[in-house]
Amino acid sequence: MKRLLLLLGLALAPFAHAEIVDQTLANGMRVIVKVDRRAPVVVSQVWYRVGSMDEFNGTTGVAHALEHMMFKGTREVPAGEFSRRIAAAGGRENAFTAQDHTAYFQTLQKDRLELALKLEADRMVNLTLAPEEYAKEIQVVMEERRLRTEDNPQSRLYEGLMATAFLEHPYRRPVIGWMNDLENMTVQDVRDWYQRWYAPNNATLVVAGDVDPAQVFAWAKQYFGLIAARPLPLRKPQTEPAQDGERQVVVKAPAKLPVVALAWKAPKLDDPEKDSEPYALEILAGVLDGYSSARLNQSIVRDQRLAVEVSAGYDDISRGPALFMVDGSPAEGHTVAEVEAALKREIARIVKDGVGDQELARVKAQVLASQVYQQDSLFYQAMLIGDWTTAGLDYKARDTRFRKLKEVTADQVRAVAAKYLIDDHLTVARLDPQPMDTVKPARRSLGGRHDF
Repeated sequence: MKRLLLLLGLALAPFAHAEIVDQTLANGMRVIVKVDRRAPVVVSQVWYRVGSMDEFNGTTGVAHALEHMMFKGTREVPAGEFSRRIAAAGGRENAFTAQDHTAYFQTLQKDRLELALKLEADRMVNLTLAPEEYAKEIQVVMEERRLRTEDNPQSRLYEGLMATAFLEHPYRRPVIGWMNDLENMTVQDVRDWYQRWYAPNNATLVVAGDVDPAQVFAWAKQYFGLIAARPLPLRKPQTEPAQDGERQVVVKAPAKLPVVALAWKAPKLDDPEKDSEPYALEILAGVLDGYSSARLNQSIVRDQRLAVEVSAGYDDISRGPALFMVDGSPAEGHTVAEVEAALKREIARIVKDGVGDQELARVKAQVLASQVYQQDSLFYQAMLIGDWTTAGLDYKARDTRFRKLKEVTADQVRAVAAKYLIDDHLTVARLDPQPMDTVKPARRSLGGRHDF
C-alpha cells in the first residue's frame, strides 16, 4: 500500500508542476492559464461568482434563467449564433448554474480559442434579453424543472431535504427555482440580475490546454479588458443558525422504491493548510462508500441484504455550509427504517471501533487515485481551478490538499464521525413511494440549453 501511495504521488507530480500563469486585468477580471501540451486542444471557461445562493425570495431560479438567456443573442451575435459559430469551429460549448457560481465553457482546437474569448466578452456586456426570446426560454426552464425535479422522485427528495436542513441559508432554495417564482418571473428580473452581477470584476477566465499564456493574456486584454468594472452589491453574511435537534421530512412521490437520506451539518474547507477536519471527513466518506468493498455496500447490501443500493458523499469546496450525506434504498421485504438503522450502525461502529491501518491505507489510495485520474482531463483541470477560485480558495493549495489527505490518521477519522455525525446535526428525508402512473403522457421537448 505504501508503494501505491508513492506511485500516486509520482503520478501527480507532472500536474503539480505544470505551468500555471495568473494575472488580473485592470478592470478586475482574473485570468488563469494552465498549460498542458498533451493534445492540440484548449478548454475555455468563464466563471461568474454568483449563483442561486445570491438570489432572494420571489426570484429563485433567476441565475439559471439568465444562464439560458446568455445563448439568446447580443447586438452583434443573434440568438443561436453563439452555438452555431462554436460548432462550425469544431468545438463544443455549454454552461451550468450552481449554488455558488455560474460558468460557461467551450472545448476547441487550440487555434480557435480567440473565437471563444471574443464571443464570451461580447455576451458579458451586450446581451439583448429580448422579451420574445425570454417568453420562449422561460417555458424551457419550467419544463426542465418538471422533467428533472417534479417528475424525478430522488430530486424531489433532495429538494425537500435541503429545504429542511437549512432554515435561513439560501442553500435551502433549489438552483432551478420554485415553480411559482418561475411562473411569475419577468425579463426585467433577469435583466436586473445580469446588470447586477455580470461584470469583469466578478468573473474569472480559466484556460487550460496547449496554449501560449502570453497570447491568452493578450486576447483577454483585447476583448475583456475593454469592459468597464462595475460596483458589485454588498454580500452580507448568510450564516445558518446552529442546529439543535434532529429534523425530518417525508416526501410523497410516484416511485418504484423508497429512499432514506441522512444529512449532517459539517465544516467546509476554509484554510487548506491549517484545516484538518474536512480532509478527515473526505476520508470518512471513502471508508463508507469509496469503492466496491467499502463498508456501507459490503455490510448493508452484500452481507445483510437490507438495501439494493447505498451511498455516502461530502463536498468541502463551497461558499456556504457543507453537508455529509448517506442514503439507501431498501431491498424487497425490508423498510427504510431498517436501512436507516443500518446506516447509523455503520457510523456508530466507526465511532466505537475506529478504522484499521490497512483499511485506512486502502481508502486513502482510492481517494487519492481518483484525484490523480481526474487531472487527466483538461476540462476537469480547469473546473478545479474555477471551483476553488469562486469558493474563495487558492487553487494552488490543491497540492496541499493532496498532502493533507495522505496525512489523515485513523484517530482523526474517528473523531470527526463522533463530533459531526450526531442526531443534533441530522436531517432525515424519507421518500414515500406512491403508485406509478400506468399511462403517462410524454413531455413535449421545448429545446433549449442542456445544463452541464
